[in-house]
Amino acid sequence: MNRKPIFDAVRQLLGRGFRPSDVALLDAAIDSANHVGPAAAGFTLGEAGRSLIRKWEGCARRRPDGRFEAYPDPGSATGEPWTIGWGSTGSDIRKGLVWTQEQCDARFDRDIVRFVDEVHAALGDAATTQGQFDALVSFHYNTGAIRKATLTRLHREKRFAEAALEFAKWIYNDGKPLPGLKKRRAEEAALYRG
Repeated sequence: MNRKPIFDAVRQLLGRGFRPSDVALLDAAIDSANHVGPAAAGFTLGEAGRSLIRKWEGCARRRPDGRFEAYPDPGSATGEPWTIGWGSTGSDIRKGLVWTQEQCDARFDRDIVRFVDEVHAALGDAATTQGQFDALVSFHYNTGAIRKATLTRLHREKRFAEAALEFAKWIYNDGKPLPGLKKRRAEEAALYRG
């Protein structure tokens, strides 16, 4: 990886050159961000979950040159968060950002590892099927709410039928129900039920 653009950007933000300790810290951060480690022990995202996420996120917004540009969240009054590729968000995603298909795919793969790990941590040792796990990763990928959602607590308590009903409560963006979220949650609930 060419680190020069990163160092140039940080140097500009700092308004000064680097001390040796700055270089070591920045090198370590770049190395850490580029490392895609294994998912948490236990489940990994199955093909059904990966397909569901990709179906609903889509790889957007394709430009005429075949690359993808960041776009504002269409369901948000403020446009936040900016999104690119397979629904990727974060502090590095901003207006004007353009990626190739390969960059979109690589970020999706990296993000999935984090979401799988977070779902696994939230579930602990709760009995879980592959379909339930895939549905919960899709839910978390879209909402980021696996730790606070009632459906997670119900799942850990083995109240699976009640947990499945919770998906339907997560269809709002900025207080408005969105038809696409309603359909996605229905598909997640169906996958969860098996």
